[in-house]
Parts: sequence; structure tokens; C-alpha cells
Amino acid sequence: MEKTQIIGNLTRDPELRVTQTGLNVCSFTVAVNQKPTKAQREAGQEPPAKFFRVTAWRELAEICSKYLAKGRKVYVEGTINASAYTGQQDGKPHASLELTADNVEFLSSRSDAGAEAAPAGNAPNPMETVPPTATNPSGFTQVETDELPF
Repeated sequence: MEKTQIIGNLTRDPELRVTQTGLNVCSFTVAVNQKPTKAQREAGQEPPAKFFRVTAWRELAEICSKYLAKGRKVYVEGTINASAYTGQQDGKPHASLELTADNVEFLSSRSDAGAEAAPAGNAPNPMETVPPTATNPSGFTQVETDELPF
């Protein structure tokens, strides 16, 4: 079994499309920072990021399109495909990594990425675990880290 896991930030807003057969497909790019080598740390250099094109299908595509935005941190799990192409402008060979998502977890809130706040009311949110109420429209309960059992 092949599974690839990445954690990174979206480089742009996701794009939702519908195939000719009516399937939803969402595409976005995730930048994954690499751990610096000893030489890079000593020189004060940042290692280059790796960029993964991610494709999500069906309901996962709808959720990603609705709740993800540029700058959001995500965990993506899926299968990876590599392809090679020749650049149109420079004529040089390039490689592309594309990850077909089986699972996407949102690791930062909308406000962390500078996106607009979540809509109030009963908008479905895959991250919610507590149903919204009139006194708590977001459905989230603030928990201090001191209260966590681990």
C-alpha cells in the first residue's frame, strides 16, 4: 500500500471544477518546508520548499473548496504521482508532483490565514464537533491547554 503524508500551507485559493460526468474536483497547491541541513542552519539559510499539487474529488472536493484558502495549514494524505514536462517559456525539463487526496485535515483556523471569519448560523463545518446554538453560533468551546489530559 502506498500513502504519502504532507503538512504545509496553501499557496493559493483552491479551484473547484465539475467534470463532464458531474464529479466535483478541487485543485490546490501546498508548500512544504524542508528541515534545514546543518550547513544551511550555520549559514542562516532557509531550505527551499517543495510544492505539491493536490487534487481532491467528490465531497472532499466540495469541503476543501468551501473551507480552505491561501495560507491555511493542512495535512494531506493520499497517493502521489510524478510527471515530467517541458517548460513553455524556458524549454527546460521540469518535474511535477501531484497528490490525489484521500484525507485532508485543516490545521489552522480561517483567521490564522487572514481569511474572513466563519459564517454564523448553521453553516456546516467539517471541523465542528459541538452543534451550534443561539448562545454559541460557532459551536466551538474554548479550552485552555491546562485543561487537556495529555
